[in-house]
Amino acid sequence: MQENKVSVLVEATTQFIESRSDPETNQYAFGYALTITNHGKSPVRLMRRHWQVKSDNGNVQEVQGEGVVGEQPHILPGGVYQYTSWVMLQTPTGHMEGHYLFITDDGEQSWEKVPPFFFEVPGSRILN
Repeated sequence: MQENKVSVLVEATTQFIESRSDPETNQYAFGYALTITNHGKSPVRLMRRHWQVKSDNGNVQEVQGEGVVGEQPHILPGGVYQYTSWVMLQTPTGHMEGHYLFITDDGEQSWEKVPPFFFEVPGSRILN
């Protein structure tokens, strides 16, 4: 059995963007910064993304497409790629989760899960 050559770690930080938000119309903007570290032995290219952005009222937005922020970064073994983006939720709390499609230089493809990361307006309670 062949060993999977793709081994990445994705870490996220989030921040409420008050200046882009309008709570009176249920619009809550959040920024997020993602750090992708290649722990594998092969270089990888991030080809596609597929996200589910979930407001805590049950609303789910599907987001998918090529690369991230207009790029398909090539990440060497031990290398790190960072980017920032933002989303709009309908509630003061929610979360985002999904997958990235990576391809190694020799053509191996792998969809890698991105663990959920959470959004919360300061002072609000996370709903369970």
